[in-house]
Amino acid sequence: MKVAWKILTYLAFILVLILCLGTLQDLSFRPDVAFLKLKQFAVRTGFYLPAFYAHIFGASTILIAGFFQFSKKVQNYKSWHRILGKIYVFGVLVFAAPGAYVMTFFIHRGTGVFISFLLQNTLWIIFTLSAWLYVKNRKIDQHIMMMRRSYALAFAAVTLRFYILMLTVLGPGVAFENNYLIIAFASWLPNLLIAELANYYYRRRSVAGNLKEVAN
Repeated sequence: MKVAWKILTYLAFILVLILCLGTLQDLSFRPDVAFLKLKQFAVRTGFYLPAFYAHIFGASTILIAGFFQFSKKVQNYKSWHRILGKIYVFGVLVFAAPGAYVMTFFIHRGTGVFISFLLQNTLWIIFTLSAWLYVKNRKIDQHIMMMRRSYALAFAAVTLRFYILMLTVLGPGVAFENNYLIIAFASWLPNLLIAELANYYYRRRSVAGNLKEVAN
């Protein structure tokens, strides 16, 4: 089980790195490269580009920072844990999530897709802000569980692109009817379910540990 978990962890980190490296092409700040070629109408509004850059560069930063927060070694170095935590919370609440909100209003994939991204982003802000407030009040267990939920939604950036790639390589692509609606929800709902499963076992271990202390 531990070996399988390590393999999944390494795979997840590789996917995060691939996504982050993919944003390097946007450092040219040209409004007509890569993904932006498909968003020329949005670019011309003047609102889209600032939101786009805030989101992609903010998301890349918090994906890396958040990933290492789950490392026991980082958790043991309290100063590093606090620094990375501040980078994560600041990056989500000030850059990545606000940028995503603006970008959501330029998605023309139907009402269902719009609702999916709007709901995901709203939960992302709620979970991240709650995690920060919990740690400020020294409610560590609640902080840990809320951070799992927050990062599960951050990781949706990775799973969304993975599904798009798989559909493009193995299927008719995202242009096929209902495909984008399916992956819009599939990019974050399963992630959140995994986080809830992890939280369930975390609560069980905490209860068992408390009972053991009482027994002793």
